[in-house]
Amino acid sequence: MQKQKKCKSCNKLLSGRSDKKFCDTYCKSSYHYQKSIEEKPNFYTKVDKQLKTNRRILKNFNRAGKATVRSEILINKGFNPNFFTHYWKNKNQDVYLFIYEYGFLKKSEHGVEKFVLVKWQEYMTKK
Repeated sequence: MQKQKKCKSCNKLLSGRSDKKFCDTYCKSSYHYQKSIEEKPNFYTKVDKQLKTNRRILKNFNRAGKATVRSEILINKGFNPNFFTHYWKNKNQDVYLFIYEYGFLKKSEHGVEKFVLVKWQEYMTKK
């Protein structure tokens, strides 16, 4: 006689198929979620998390479509300018770095580091 298998999540006895590992989809989801929390985050997860943080911060500070903010304010909120998805160069050869649809350009005015924040516009698309 075979040994009864138990659910990997809640340890209830399983009935039905012999290769069953979970009693229902809730237990399966719960098990994999707990496993992902316990594992060390991989490179993709770290980058994705920082991109989401950067986008949220830029969106919060750039409600009008264009804004200028001191760099220390954004950095103190968790913004990291080293993480971006793409760039756009204007006619003056200024390079705007973008996190999805929100972009920024680092400027220095009177010794104060600032970011000019913009939102992606249709004319920025290469033709």
